[in-house]
Amino acid sequence: MSDNKSAAAEEFLSFTLGNEHYGVDILKVQEIRGYDAVTRLPDAPEYIKGVINLRGTIVPVIDLRLKLRLKEARYDAFTVMIVLNVEDRVFGIVVDSVSDVIPLESDQIRPTPEFGASVDTRFISGIGTVDERMLILLDIETLINSADLSQEALEQAAA
Repeated sequence: MSDNKSAAAEEFLSFTLGNEHYGVDILKVQEIRGYDAVTRLPDAPEYIKGVINLRGTIVPVIDLRLKLRLKEARYDAFTVMIVLNVEDRVFGIVVDSVSDVIPLESDQIRPTPEFGASVDTRFISGIGTVDERMLILLDIETLINSADLSQEALEQAAA
């Protein structure tokens, strides 16, 4: 019986932004890298840090802290870039630090609470509960589709 339960579990890469823990579907993670300098794009929104050349692929980089309008983003030895592959699009997100991979059963994932119009929850797919800790699960597809990340525009700007 426990084998069936573990097969139903989804795994999330846990990372921190400020004091909060977030999670993204591990199947969307391509790699985890230290934060390197990026090539800044002219006239890009502040949360788009720029692009990097990752083994011949131009990869846009989003500072998730700025995109989610969190407190000032600081860059230090713990700052990490998570490279994601979503819908055949590769991009990086900058986070404060990466924690671990957390398996969650369906009964450990709660729906996103309703806050009304005052709080934008469209990037949150649910809240995971692990022991006494809560993990904000990101809907990375919605997040990326909301950012102005057309591959064509990025490649033109980087050229």
